[in-house]
Amino acid sequence: MMREPTIIPPLSEANLDLIPARVAGPGFDIARRRAGILHFGVGNFHRAHQAVYLHKLFEMGRDHDWGIIGAGVLASEISHFDTLKAQDCLYTIVEQAADRSAARIVASLLDMIRPGDTQAIIAALARPEIRIVSLTITEGGYFIDAAGTGLDATHPDIVADSRNPGAPKTVFGLIIAGLKVRRALGLPAFTIMSCDNIPGNGSATRNAVTGLARLFDAELADWIAGSVAFPNTMVDRITPATGEPERARIRHDFGVGDSVPVFCEEFTQWVLEDDFPAGRPALEQVGVQFVSDVRPFERMKIGVLNGSHAMIAYPAALLGYTYIHEAIEDPLIRGFVEKVQQTEVLPHLAPHRTDPAAYLQTILKRFSNPAIQDTVARVCFDGSSRQPKFVVPSILNCAAAGQRPAGLALSCALWCRYCFGVDDAGRAIPPNDPKWGALNAAAAAAVNDPASWIQSGIYGELAGQETFSELFAFWLGTLWSQGIRDTLSLYLTRIPQMNGASDQ
Repeated sequence: MMREPTIIPPLSEANLDLIPARVAGPGFDIARRRAGILHFGVGNFHRAHQAVYLHKLFEMGRDHDWGIIGAGVLASEISHFDTLKAQDCLYTIVEQAADRSAARIVASLLDMIRPGDTQAIIAALARPEIRIVSLTITEGGYFIDAAGTGLDATHPDIVADSRNPGAPKTVFGLIIAGLKVRRALGLPAFTIMSCDNIPGNGSATRNAVTGLARLFDAELADWIAGSVAFPNTMVDRITPATGEPERARIRHDFGVGDSVPVFCEEFTQWVLEDDFPAGRPALEQVGVQFVSDVRPFERMKIGVLNGSHAMIAYPAALLGYTYIHEAIEDPLIRGFVEKVQQTEVLPHLAPHRTDPAAYLQTILKRFSNPAIQDTVARVCFDGSSRQPKFVVPSILNCAAAGQRPAGLALSCALWCRYCFGVDDAGRAIPPNDPKWGALNAAAAAAVNDPASWIQSGIYGELAGQETFSELFAFWLGTLWSQGIRDTLSLYLTRIPQMNGASDQ
């Protein structure tokens, strides 16, 4: 006789009592939660990071008035928002080590405002109890100009908001509209806290908000500059995307009817400048490190973790790997990453309380975790935003020290080769960047004219550096003539002198 399939109820507040014992339910009375934070960009990283820290704080019996309201601006977010809303904003997080997994229901998210409901978002921003507005809108969401120092006032979205500030479409336009209402009502400004993975994320946010405001209301821009705090942060947790395998696993392995679970690694880190004039939750109680200057932590993480991700992802994609943990087991890829880091990145990091070499090994161990099923395609995505932030600073450090950045130039050449859109076996690479069309065309032109890639606007001042351009051209030509594996082998074994002083 066939066994009837187990009926798993959908995740909701009403069904919390039906959650299996192997899944930790909220360890606090969720009726006590009150809103204190409005967050833009309720994706997997936010739900695995900031929301989890607050959930743990609530479980300690602390600060229940710092619950989160989620908001967004992109039409692509609507389905995700609607699904979370249908689950009463509850979801499951599964933290995974190589040999164990632990699941819990996270309940720090109180409500969601549907993307496109502009007036509802502005009204929420004007609520007196909202004291922090936080952001995870991806590296490309800050409208940073080509020089990397300010707002790109020519971007069509910024132009549109500057001409019609009463009906903003960008996150920054909405924030300004909310601040304008608060100012008119005599309410104090909220703190704006970026949790995106960009250097000086608080400063970048300040540039975006005040720069946009100044385009249409200089007085309001001055008030924002004098009233709003923009603390810098450093955030870290590897959080893959959720797909059908994860939805099936949450039902099969944990017995939870969750349509938007989050699977992530156990490791998590959050370093935050303590600049919150409107108040903040006591996040130091749950492991957040408050500092006066986040930059040393940021430089270490961006150069080593994010830089290594770039060094792994593009050769991995060109060699046909699907997952990061598979790619890092390839001796050529691992050797490439370790050599570039040890000779061209770590020596130029400022002294810090964390040993750079030990940090690198921790990062590589995290990348090797087979439970995290982090895809190569995810890590390759949006190189046009990530390369200038994660790779170019290390190249500039080498240049300042008089060192030839051979390995970093090879990393750039691998990205260019990837953007050509065909891997080493002749298989098509699907478009994987908001600027894919332009990148693909530039990569095609670079086959015969490598300088065209360097001059494409990605590399800033590096475009004028002859040494970098020569190294890039050499490696791109070698990739085309000899293939990925032979080129990596050449770098590792036959031309140490190209790395300059660090390899002598």
